[in-house]
Amino acid sequence: MSKTISNTQAAALLGITPNTLKFWRHKGRGPAFIKFGSSPQAGVAYDEADVIAWRDAHKYGSTSAYSPAAQANAGSAVRRPAAVSR
Repeated sequence: MSKTISNTQAAALLGITPNTLKFWRHKGRGPAFIKFGSSPQAGVAYDEADVIAWRDAHKYGSTSAYSPAAQANAGSAVRRPAAVSR
């Protein structure tokens, strides 16, 4: 069973600030989290294994590898319209 960690601990594992992790949660980004209650002030925690798995799934070999265009075309050749000669 994996350990449950705080927002601060999860942020440290990811090398970001706790506020960045909070912003990602708000935007639906980042690793899965556990929310204790339904109010906006309810506490959150993370499963340590989920944070590590999410981090490992977001490793790239170059800055262009994670661009939206590269992700949209992953595994397929870029198709360009044929040139029209006049």
